[in-house]
Amino acid sequence: MITIKSRNSIQIVLAAFACLVFFVTAVQAGEIDMMDLVVKLGFDRIPDEYTCLGMDLSPRIEIQGLNATSIAVIVDDPDAPSATLTHWLIWNIPPIHVIPKAIAKSATLKEPFRALQGTNDFGEIGYAGPCPPPGKQHRYFFRAFGLNRMLDLSAGATVTELEKAMQGHLLQKGEAVATFGR
Repeated sequence: MITIKSRNSIQIVLAAFACLVFFVTAVQAGEIDMMDLVVKLGFDRIPDEYTCLGMDLSPRIEIQGLNATSIAVIVDDPDAPSATLTHWLIWNIPPIHVIPKAIAKSATLKEPFRALQGTNDFGEIGYAGPCPPPGKQHRYFFRAFGLNRMLDLSAGATVTELEKAMQGHLLQKGEAVATFGR
């Protein structure tokens, strides 16, 4: 015979189990991100030196809270006139906390760390700074991804290929947003 006390215990256990199943499903679906990265640029408006008005250098990116085997970074402009424009994609960065400014525009990097770079939407390898048409300010998303391994992806890949290669390997993510306009 089941007593009221044991029924309550069973209901509590079943409720706890249902919550656990929901939580695990949500984590697997990417709906709950337990391990966010903090991405810092040191500016809200992108300085000219990192744009087509200056030397077009990649900026310094600080990544806090990293607990991953490798890092990938994608920089894009969702405010571009026709579609989201990818300005930079770089991956297989070792687990460092600061990506220095002025990363060389070569497909395979050996300094200041080993990494691979892809083809941006300008058809170039490496960073291509903001250069929006005159008018409204554009937002630039600097997205960092902590991955559980180095990716088996050739240098020169597109953003679509990088995003596909990252599937199933994402541990952490974070972003910083800065603006620029002319």
